[in-house]
Amino acid sequence: MAASAALYLNPAAPVEQRVDDLLSRMTLEEKIGQMNQCVGVEHFRNNMGALTEEDLKTNTANAFYPGMMPDDLLTWTEEGKIGSFLHVLTLEEANRLQQHAMKSRLGIPLIFGIDAIHGNANAPDNTVYPTNIGLACTFDTVLARRIAAETAREMRAMNMHWTFNPNVEVARDPRWGRCGETFGEDPWLVALMGRMQVQGYQGDFGPENVLACIKHFVGGSQPVNGTNGAPCDVSERTLRELFFPPFREGVKAGAGSLMTSHNEVNGYPAHTNSWLMTDVMRGEWDFAGFIVSDWDDIEHVHDLHHTAESDKEAFRQAIMAGMDMHMHGPEWNEAVLELVQEGAVPESRIDESVRRILEAKFRLGLFENPYADEARSMEIRLCDAHRATALDAARRSIVLLKNDGVLPLQRGKHRRILVTGINADDENILGDWSASQRPENVVTLLEGLREADPDCEFVFVDQGWDPRNMDPAAVDRAVAAAADADLIICAAGEYMMRHRWTERTCGEDTDRSDIALVGLQSELIRRLAATGRPLVTVLINGRPLGVEQEAELSNALIEAWEPGMTGGTALAEIIYGDVNPSGRLAITVPRSVGQVQMVYNHKPSAYFHPVAVTPSTPLYPFGYGLGYTTFSISNLRVLTPEVAAGEPARVEVDVTNTGERAGRETVQLYLRDEYSSATRPVKELCGFSLVDLEPGECKTVSFTVSPEAMSILDARHNPVIEPGRFIIMAGNSSADESLLKSSFNVK
Repeated sequence: MAASAALYLNPAAPVEQRVDDLLSRMTLEEKIGQMNQCVGVEHFRNNMGALTEEDLKTNTANAFYPGMMPDDLLTWTEEGKIGSFLHVLTLEEANRLQQHAMKSRLGIPLIFGIDAIHGNANAPDNTVYPTNIGLACTFDTVLARRIAAETAREMRAMNMHWTFNPNVEVARDPRWGRCGETFGEDPWLVALMGRMQVQGYQGDFGPENVLACIKHFVGGSQPVNGTNGAPCDVSERTLRELFFPPFREGVKAGAGSLMTSHNEVNGYPAHTNSWLMTDVMRGEWDFAGFIVSDWDDIEHVHDLHHTAESDKEAFRQAIMAGMDMHMHGPEWNEAVLELVQEGAVPESRIDESVRRILEAKFRLGLFENPYADEARSMEIRLCDAHRATALDAARRSIVLLKNDGVLPLQRGKHRRILVTGINADDENILGDWSASQRPENVVTLLEGLREADPDCEFVFVDQGWDPRNMDPAAVDRAVAAAADADLIICAAGEYMMRHRWTERTCGEDTDRSDIALVGLQSELIRRLAATGRPLVTVLINGRPLGVEQEAELSNALIEAWEPGMTGGTALAEIIYGDVNPSGRLAITVPRSVGQVQMVYNHKPSAYFHPVAVTPSTPLYPFGYGLGYTTFSISNLRVLTPEVAAGEPARVEVDVTNTGERAGRETVQLYLRDEYSSATRPVKELCGFSLVDLEPGECKTVSFTVSPEAMSILDARHNPVIEPGRFIIMAGNSSADESLLKSSFNVK
């Protein structure tokens, strides 16, 4: 342990001076160790007997290190050869590993990273909020920040300091299993949600804050075949217009770290792409944080992309392109040491990366507070305030897609209700990136219904949790039970739980060739509908599903996404009308996989020739959602009919609650540059407002259209505002038939 007189141990000294002092005391081996992250010891131990070395080549969730033992990681930690761990899932292990780090020569603390995507849900006994796609459907950026701040508190209560979130990729392909991790298909909405989450996580870098990580840079959400890690081949214009803005906004918000994407981008692996990491991130955007690789992806430059002849050469390419930290494994240390000794990598380049990593550790206060208090941990985790936020978010994330009047249900009207489907009574309601939680901390749909209406008999027919292996006899039992039911609630969708990794149908590395319901689910819905009983279908899933037939057969259709630990309560409250649904789709729902790509902000020529036989319109458009009241949006007026380039435009619209109960409407504003030097989308979201109205109440909503929203990229990819007419559109979804239109001119 270093002497207490060392400047870097003085908390009153400026961070920059502390970093300089510590860096001057470090050996080259210790510097390289700070750039390396490894899986936790317990994770290592649990996978030694469960995986083979061959399994490691393709497994992206679990690992061990051949030739090493778990205790070797402890030795390395005490020698300062590891700077970070991931997949440490308990406070006890985090504190124990930190104790070993404190025995190192300089006492540099570890930084623990974890995929806390919707709460610190990947570890047990934490609040599980709705996943990002559901959160985006609230259109509530303040709520996003609050959830991030609460997540940070729970993480620090477990001695975890760094979340691999927000995922600010723009989802453009529903076959891709990670849609649920994103904030949807609109780059501006994604950017706003991501910015607020960065602010919520990091705050002022106090003892209850964590480091945010904007990921994955870039293009992984539009793979050529819908599969995670497949190539992204798009123009630089598309990158800059569609995929870059959320990352740029995250940098502006001060994100302390960035993770590169699995894929190659226009022919070059993202992990060795100096244009992305150095020219764009640092040169154009002045990104000051550190860049971390994704799981084994530097190694994949060698064994998958084949643009490096060895792992060592891949390490060299990644470091020289701008990579700062390696995820994960021990081969890094010796190989990078050799690269520096051979002159292939300057030690000054190593110093750049280590400086960024140390700065994050100092700013997080890890040198002063390397441990978390085990006695106080559960005072913060799963506290009443956080549970209340989770319930509020679940209520507001759920989208009512269809209702012929069957909802809301009236208590006392239905004597017996059949509840069935794979997601009716399963912890799968938690969503991807969730560990199994204690049953008392998870409310399933069936449990929520029974709590909401204890006088009704809810007859449950279990369909199991696995849609791929549904039992035809269970389907028969449900159909038979429907004969004596007044109403049917069927919970369909996909399976996301990570502890059954190879049996999932949605989530990370679980991509599909179609987006239909898996297994016998469609047959179940078809046969239930044929009984003539009113049918309410609830979807629990992480990607848009092509459920055109199921929607036609159902009297009501609810998109719940992955609503988290209180999802059953929120769903029951909506079904019974205790809560008026207010969620609006943050991603388009196609009719089938044949419509991929189906996005609202497509180019004008996308449907110049409509497809034959089937419609060219989506099943449900971006921004769409129903409630138990109705709203009228009227009197769109442009207050600035002419503006100079670089000046904002101002718009107003009236919204009236024309129904019989209070509700929330999401008023949406869209913009189109009527004629431009480069083609522009038919419309782009440029404003939205959440408006709460009592029956009969009317409010005026004001919008400011920013100059940035009016800009396009010129031939050299520089932003410019061209003179001409801009079409402004206001409504309650992106569908043309719901939009009022006006215009203003830019001089």
